[in-house]
Amino acid sequence: MAQINFNSIYTTYYRKAFLFTLSYVHNDLVAEDIVSEAIIHLWELSKEKEIPSIEAILITYIRSKSLNYLKHIQAQENVFQTLQHKGQRELEIRISTLEACDPKEILSGEFREKVNSLLASMPEKTRIAFIRDRLDGKSHKEIAEELGISVKGVEYHLTKAVRILRDNLKEYAPFLFFFI
Repeated sequence: MAQINFNSIYTTYYRKAFLFTLSYVHNDLVAEDIVSEAIIHLWELSKEKEIPSIEAILITYIRSKSLNYLKHIQAQENVFQTLQHKGQRELEIRISTLEACDPKEILSGEFREKVNSLLASMPEKTRIAFIRDRLDGKSHKEIAEELGISVKGVEYHLTKAVRILRDNLKEYAPFLFFFI
């Protein structure tokens, strides 16, 4: 069994194999890697058994590796397109929602009534902490002194108030930034 000389394989087939591979993968580095692997594979195979057709083995190996690469690129492209499509739909929804936004409606009596009703239903310290913080602009320390609780207690009541408002005013969610 005669082993094929590596340099002989390389000089005879590298350029043709590279151009063939490049015509499919369109990436010089990838083509170089695939052809180099193919030539090494062919050389190692020649150590084990006699090779009846070097070209056939080389093309088969290159074809397989190139197909794997292209299928991987295709899968990546499909994921990218799916994400891009999803992002486009989300953007369209944001645009249409904002176009439908009517500040008069948001600031309407109905919205204010809902907020006032929710504030009225809150425990006293929670309601007072929220009003003093968000409407009166007092510091947490000032609120704590007024209510006779710790600053952490004020933070607890503020978190509770915001959660109540957010949970009950979901339809107004984007506009709550102005109020909460």
